[in-house]
Amino acid sequence: MLIGYSFWGFLGSGIRETPDGGRSHRRTLIDGLRASGHEVVFVQANRDLNEAGHDLTDTYQWDHGLPTIDALLLEWRWPIPGRNTTVCGTTGHTCDLHRQRHLLAHYTAAGTPTLLWDKDRQLPAGHRLRAMDNVTVCEAALHPTPGAVRLLFPVDDHTLDTADPDALARLPRTLPLVYIGNQYDRDEAFDQYFAPAARTNEHAVAGKWTRTERWPHVSYLGRLAFEHVDGLYRHALTTVLLLPDRYRHTGQMTQRLAEAVLAGCLPLTPTTIRDADRFTPPALHVTDGDHTARVITELRGIAGSDRHADLLRDCLDRLDLFRLSRQLQVVNGVLARTSYQCPA
Repeated sequence: MLIGYSFWGFLGSGIRETPDGGRSHRRTLIDGLRASGHEVVFVQANRDLNEAGHDLTDTYQWDHGLPTIDALLLEWRWPIPGRNTTVCGTTGHTCDLHRQRHLLAHYTAAGTPTLLWDKDRQLPAGHRLRAMDNVTVCEAALHPTPGAVRLLFPVDDHTLDTADPDALARLPRTLPLVYIGNQYDRDEAFDQYFAPAARTNEHAVAGKWTRTERWPHVSYLGRLAFEHVDGLYRHALTTVLLLPDRYRHTGQMTQRLAEAVLAGCLPLTPTTIRDADRFTPPALHVTDGDHTARVITELRGIAGSDRHADLLRDCLDRLDLFRLSRQLQVVNGVLARTSYQCPA
């Protein structure tokens, strides 16, 4: 099957990719689809080449036109005022929304089987696309919107199978606390779980954080290049899983969990996250910032020990939920089912 894949971002430019055993979750999924017999063409501009100067055309193909495809896999984009709602060519404009509308009009409206991956939970519950027979909406949540299908951020099977918790536990952990990720809709969680613990622990926050006046005691590194992300996790003892409310209520975990665990960084997990025990063991669950600080103190006392390794092993076991082979079963099942329902 020839799949047209549409996303807004970078496949592996080295400046915005997130690590999943050295590859982004997107690239992990795409490589898995190709390995399982599908062809994939990116139906969009090649931002890796055009903006980052990173040429991947020997491995992947892009087509900004409207090629003949068997199915469309679309990472959902939504209006962002002042960015993708402006006129093409104006300063700061991004054309992701315009391109998405073009693809939906050409392919989906004509009956092409479409998998719409709402990774950011921005598609309204009553949106007309949810009612179309040739469209399946997928969400990266344990409890997706009724009618949607669970498709989690994939972690490469080989990476999971070869991770060594004993070796990871033995790495020097010079930084007690770290957070790597952007600020978007995380102020409340940051204020409740991270900021208080940062008062008593050496720490670092990496990512795009533009409104920081509330936390003058916090140390911000700014955006971090991909090649430095895994290294920072490998020097950190703990991180905190900070989620927007729309993720927290539905048990949607981002790729930050896998990034941290695969580097041996213990993910402290707010108990308000739905099904928190599906992601991490209870010993890593926290109820507020003071509790976060106490748990960090306890973990500093066992760093490098067998108990440290056991906690990492437990976290690695729970990543099985995100295993690539599981997510490929979902995608292949959706495409087969949607293809059958689609009118000739």
